Amino acid sequence: MAEETGRCYDYVADCRLRAAFDLFGHTWDPIVLAALHEGPLRRGRLRSSIGGVSDKALTEALTRLLGSGLVERHRFREAPPRVEYGLTPLGASLVEGPIRALAAWTDEHADELAAVDDTEGPSP
Repeated sequence: MAEETGRCYDYVADCRLRAAFDLFGHTWDPIVLAALHEGPLRRGRLRSSIGGVSDKALTEALTRLLGSGLVERHRFREAPPRVEYGLTPLGASLVEGPIRALAAWTDEHADELAAVDDTEGPSP
């Protein structure tokens, strides 16, 4: 792979940019990150704040995000046990940077995107 000053030129699919886009490859991962932006949440509250996510999909998303170092799990020694999920500093930087920028772009262009969806009809 040819790289110059940290940028990929020959094989974009093999560069660091691909690793970054993989973070958005799963539907619920960015949604879970955004939901945790205001602070740590217990699993039940996290699921209800997202809406529409199945328990299985939430488990899979949390597992991926924990494994990538974007989310942390904190278990409290209480009876009954309490577990909260929160963003790591790395996860917070992803939410504050790219996810916030994507949300702003979406807000700015929502009408244009909706107009294209309305005129194109179903995809093949």
